[in-house]
Amino acid sequence: MSKVYTIAVLVGSLRKQSINRKVALALAELAPANLRLNIVEIGDLPLYNEDIDVTPPAAYSTFRQQVSSSDAVLFVTPEYNRSVPAPLKNAIDVGSRPYGKSVWGGKPGAVISASPGAIGGFGANHHLRQSMVFLNVPCMQQPEAYLSNAGTAFDESGKVSDSVRPFLQSFINAYAEWVEQFKKD
Repeated sequence: MSKVYTIAVLVGSLRKQSINRKVALALAELAPANLRLNIVEIGDLPLYNEDIDVTPPAAYSTFRQQVSSSDAVLFVTPEYNRSVPAPLKNAIDVGSRPYGKSVWGGKPGAVISASPGAIGGFGANHHLRQSMVFLNVPCMQQPEAYLSNAGTAFDESGKVSDSVRPFLQSFINAYAEWVEQFKKD
């Protein structure tokens, strides 16, 4: 049996019933046996401020430990104003500090964006990828994952539709291969 990799999943939307949280939960259900996806909550992180890093709040320490102890990272994000939502950007900043102690470096990553709009969060997806380059997170390049018209992707109970399930399955399978390949190197 292959190793089981722990994946820190960061959901860019804070709403408990958000489309992106539903995508993250669906991916966790569809994940191959070699991945264990854990949503790392970001809503309680105070805004990053270097002054409070001298004595970091418990939320910073907990978040950093959760990401640090994971083998890889998966970002599931909506698009706000053609970019990454503020809570997700804040989490990225909290994890990248203090300088020289980033929790991101070298963890294989992937980005999937979902939006009720027609372009599926393309802007947020690419902005996030730019940050990951700087933070030394090797992001899976293919398949790119943009879920457009995502408001119709789930039924009332949160179950993913039969038309979207193959797309998510293909994405999570490719990500599992990416993590396995990268972690073997």
